[in-house]
Amino acid sequence: MTVVHTLPPAPDVGGPAEPLLKVEGLTKHFPVRGTGFFAPKLVARAVDGITFSIAKGETLGVVGESGCGKSTTARLLMRLIEPDSGSMIFDGELVGGELSLRDLRRRMQMVFQDSYASLNPRLTIADSLAFAPVVHGIPHGEAMAAAADLLEQVGLDSATVLGRYPHQLSGGQRQRINIARALALHPRLVILDEAVSALDKSVEAQVLNLLVDLKRSFDLTYIFISHDLNVVHYIADRAMVMYLGKIVELGPVDRIYAAPAHPYTRALFSARLSSDPERRTVAVAIEGDPPNPINPPSGCRFRTRCPMAAEVCAAHEPAAIDLGFGHSVACHLHDPASGHAEARAHV
Repeated sequence: MTVVHTLPPAPDVGGPAEPLLKVEGLTKHFPVRGTGFFAPKLVARAVDGITFSIAKGETLGVVGESGCGKSTTARLLMRLIEPDSGSMIFDGELVGGELSLRDLRRRMQMVFQDSYASLNPRLTIADSLAFAPVVHGIPHGEAMAAAADLLEQVGLDSATVLGRYPHQLSGGQRQRINIARALALHPRLVILDEAVSALDKSVEAQVLNLLVDLKRSFDLTYIFISHDLNVVHYIADRAMVMYLGKIVELGPVDRIYAAPAHPYTRALFSARLSSDPERRTVAVAIEGDPPNPINPPSGCRFRTRCPMAAEVCAAHEPAAIDLGFGHSVACHLHDPASGHAEARAHV
């Protein structure tokens, strides 16, 4: 696959050993309007102090129930919404410090779930693809030529598609165009927020294989957000499990899928469908609905639905416990010093 760039690739500032992205204490609380004049000020804790990093060239899969903070995290990383606190270091440079937001968005792009809403209905596909390069100083003619090349890269016939409008294309075609648009500035990190969930299974498989090929051709790093655990298992190198604005488990995808350590992760993964009729899955029951993010439970936020909950789970928030091999879990069950009756040392 031949790759044509209208802009030079972003420099590797930190070197190969430096994580591409380091996030520390990222927090976003949304104010909630009270019902009375003297009502106390309330906030919904959408993302509540998460810390993680992603290495260059890897794919980090982010999973969890609806409302756990996955999409809010993506928008915070792109600075589509401003965090209340926390820091981001992109390839050794502090975002908002040495690295401006303009340069960040040159190096980091995002593909959204709704392929139609992501495109301007009044612009042709050619204009949509050429817009960002032109803004960054590329002559219009070169940007249009690059747009045609990008369409070919994502498996579309440029002669047929360039002059069309979004409503004239299928959902799969529009999502390929959104992927092409994200690559127009040759970013280093692409965030894919439920990018294949609205597609039927045959088209989904084609787009997933396309993403794998593009990652190799463009030397990309992915953050792949999805509710489909089988898709994350296929495409991701590591998995990050979120619950009510917190990271509860993080580690290599094969280790987590083979032996999930957190009770929530075990329940979540037990519900995924199996294509093998000889290996039927039996879902672990989770009692009740997720708690209200305006007033989350004290201590461990999963304790109100956890069959292993004890007094210590309500009294203290669990810290991330290192299980080895890059696998960590925030659960008192894996901390022998926590005081949980069922706690055990990791061996």
